[in-house]
Amino acid sequence: MTEILETEPLMATRFRGFYPVVIDVETAGFNCQTDALLEIAAVTLKMDNYGWISPDMSLAYHVKPFRGANIEQSALDFTGIDPYNPLREAVTEQEALQGIFKLVRQGVKANGCNRAVIVGHNAHFDHGFLREATKRCDLKRDPFHPFSSFDTATLSGLAYGQTVLAKACEAAKIEFSNREAHSALYDTQKTAELFCAIVNRWKALGGWPVPVLED
Repeated sequence: MTEILETEPLMATRFRGFYPVVIDVETAGFNCQTDALLEIAAVTLKMDNYGWISPDMSLAYHVKPFRGANIEQSALDFTGIDPYNPLREAVTEQEALQGIFKLVRQGVKANGCNRAVIVGHNAHFDHGFLREATKRCDLKRDPFHPFSSFDTATLSGLAYGQTVLAKACEAAKIEFSNREAHSALYDTQKTAELFCAIVNRWKALGGWPVPVLED
């Protein structure tokens, strides 16, 4: 196995200057503009000197519904979240986003990247809620690309023939508990493992670094 030089900004080289961060949210409905954000979690990734990636640091928050937020009972029944339970130790959207953005900016800088990019299972959903919360909090320094994302539902459909997170993890031989699912932190951790498995599998098959074809 050939070692990649330590002086190369590996993560930046692998993802065209993007720093992938896995994000998952639990919400009180499907409408990112009107429905409450109840949980958010982030898992950062790291790359070793050979170009293999793995989960790194994680951060999660229980979030207080913003003022005037819509809360669908069917969504609460599905996730099992009680938004007003004092034992949640929930924080405001602003506190949650500032904490996650700080962690992400540190990773962007440490890995020589230009910007972060969201990794999510059905990433459009999570990205939408993150964008709307960022607007409500009037946060100007959003470290994430405004529209690009890596969607593990699509990637696992290609790699394993499965698009549901639990089934994709099973196909990738990643342990998954349906009892613990629908917690932002747990789902983010499993999505991170799945994304790493797909990226590393592609590398093992010879897909990266891209082979140089000789004339």
